[in-house]
Amino acid sequence: MGVTKDAAISSTHESENEEDSNMSLSRQPSETSLYATEEDDEELNKLQLGPKCTIKQHLEKDKDDESLRKWKEQLLGNVDFESSEETLEPEVKILSLTILSPGREELVLPLPESGDPKGLWFTLKEGSPYSLKFCFQVGNNIVSGLRYTNTVWKTGLKVDSTKEMIGTFSPQAEPYTHEIPEDTTPSGFFARGSYTAKSKFLDDDNKCYLEINYTFDIQKDWPN
Repeated sequence: MGVTKDAAISSTHESENEEDSNMSLSRQPSETSLYATEEDDEELNKLQLGPKCTIKQHLEKDKDDESLRKWKEQLLGNVDFESSEETLEPEVKILSLTILSPGREELVLPLPESGDPKGLWFTLKEGSPYSLKFCFQVGNNIVSGLRYTNTVWKTGLKVDSTKEMIGTFSPQAEPYTHEIPEDTTPSGFFARGSYTAKSKFLDDDNKCYLEINYTFDIQKDWPN
């Protein structure tokens, strides 16, 4: 959030079994969906992913493969299979967004129900390191390829576009957290001033769980 470099996206697996399981469970998204910004929305709408499955159907797949079955059960954790048996659509709720900067208290950003904060949302100091932490909850079903995109404009010109793959998550009562790698705000006379931005949280089906349109400032010093 803010003016950033492209966030690093990484996804590693410790074994071939884990890699095969992840492909089966995440409905095999195309590479395009992992790096999408709002300019790619039209193309993403054309993507044809595999059919959605309930959690029980996920477990039924490859049930004769003991290693895959155990891996899926570990991923799904303590899921109430009876209540989610017929639920295809995941539910993702963004609980909080927090700006972290070394030597300063965490800045928890208020999330209005409309998704569009009124007036100035926050101010950053020029040349300062910072990162963004998400806290979110997943319910009903597995969310595949959850990602964050952020586009920033200054005086009507696009100056930055950030993409961050968050991952694939099973439903659980306990919230998840994810932190974007640290970046540094630009500095100098021309970097200071007001910016407008749009942030989105989407999945592999291009379903948007939260869109935020907001304004922020970069100034010479932190606000009092």
